[in-house]
Amino acid sequence: MTDQDRRLAAERAAGGSVVDVHLTVNGAVHDLTVEARRTLAEVIREDCGLTGTHVGCEHGVCGACTVLVDGQPSRSCLMLAVQGDGTEIVTIEGLAGADGTMHPVQQAMMEAHGFQCAFCAPGFLMTTLALLAENPEPTNAEIREELSGNLCRCTGYESIVAGVERAVVLMKESGR
Repeated sequence: MTDQDRRLAAERAAGGSVVDVHLTVNGAVHDLTVEARRTLAEVIREDCGLTGTHVGCEHGVCGACTVLVDGQPSRSCLMLAVQGDGTEIVTIEGLAGADGTMHPVQQAMMEAHGFQCAFCAPGFLMTTLALLAENPEPTNAEIREELSGNLCRCTGYESIVAGVERAVVLMKESGR
């Protein structure tokens, strides 16, 4: 019996609900049976094996768990996995090309030395990607406003904002 089987059996024995979910994460289909109470972050990390989505505060405050759900930035620590049923989810692992080539947003943050410890990086990168999809030429003030929902304990945010500004240039150059 696997750990997941034990977890599901224990949930059923305790009177909890177990549900089937169909998630498409970074283009890969995942048909899973999960406890109804589990968050999308837990399922992405534990069941899909994609640990790039970080869990920081578990209250939706820090933004480290941000993923794109049907193109919209979402706090995966606040969202139940069942709420993601039938959606297209993109995590930080879904940004790089199949050959490992960095996405322009990743490249820009690296060039700008955007992060120190980088625990917050997945959330900032996914938020940046959503911002640039909606507004390919944001002003400095718009960048700061959009990123205000993400917390970083290492930087003064200037290098992160510079990374987003650099991403605007690289996105244009790449045609994305």
